[in-house]
Amino acid sequence: MRAVSAVASPLRRLTPLTTRQTSRRCFSGSQSVQAVWGFIGLGRMGYPMAKNLRAKLPIDDTLIVQDVNLEATKKFLQENPDGVRIADNAREVAEKAEAIITVLPEPHHVRGVYKSMLQPPTLLKNGTAKERLFIDCSTIDPTTSREVANAAHSSGQGKFVDAPMSGGVVGARAGTLTFMIGAAPELVDRVTGILQMMGRRVLHLGEQGAGLHGKLANNYLLALNNIATAEAMNMGIKWGLDPKALANMINISTGKCWPSEINNPVPGVVEGSPACRGYEGGFGVALANKDLGLALKAAKEANVKLRLGEPAKQLYDDVEADTQCKGRDFSVVYRYLGGKE
Repeated sequence: MRAVSAVASPLRRLTPLTTRQTSRRCFSGSQSVQAVWGFIGLGRMGYPMAKNLRAKLPIDDTLIVQDVNLEATKKFLQENPDGVRIADNAREVAEKAEAIITVLPEPHHVRGVYKSMLQPPTLLKNGTAKERLFIDCSTIDPTTSREVANAAHSSGQGKFVDAPMSGGVVGARAGTLTFMIGAAPELVDRVTGILQMMGRRVLHLGEQGAGLHGKLANNYLLALNNIATAEAMNMGIKWGLDPKALANMINISTGKCWPSEINNPVPGVVEGSPACRGYEGGFGVALANKDLGLALKAAKEANVKLRLGEPAKQLYDDVEADTQCKGRDFSVVYRYLGGKE
């Protein structure tokens, strides 16, 4: 695994000393052409990511955004009036921008958007005559990602990088996301320079697909740790232990994990956690369940033997279907198990 940090964007353009000393970037060596960037998907994650990107781009660059939710694009333009344009569709973004970032909910959304961008294979004729860089930050199955990457590469229209992220909506707003990328080595520095405008860390895990495999492995473990933490906390409390004392003990012992230390499922243990807000916000149980399902699918395709994944998936299915748990942070598993609140 390669961790990349503090890498200067290779898109930086040197300006003559006689001109205004403003940091500018473009995709070529030309000093007269500003860069055009594309961003597709202004959902809960994409919206603040695109906002951070626009804030850190040189003022003369243009950011073209697109989303099927017209209210989201309208709001984005109102909040970011300078250097932003709204595209009618994904194809328009691909024709005008040389680097396109996508943040989409499901595999079928990714397939649809990239089909629209790549067909017909005439981007270099109908739009700017430079090979595109596609960076997909969606968390989807590696098979779909590989199909989209192959379509981009085989058509000669661009290079594709998978770059799922960790950090949630809070990290997206704060610009502290961690990106896990699957990319050819020669693309790493360029991609890192772009992603660091929206996050703090960029981890290169290998060739295309490696970013998604790493993200799914991590979220598989997270989903299991969340259940185990809820069960262990419930167990100790039912035995009469003080929840804060129990959590403090776990967090200096071998049971320590993110759900026990940062996102403890028991109300009152970690101030400001979703559990303290009725399990509102945070990492939704539906998203945790989705990522777990993607991990199980990818593991099956690779003939990986798992013992805990299927029972965990069934539990998350049940939690998501429960009216007292649906739509809440995934630590609500504790509530579903009958934990004391």
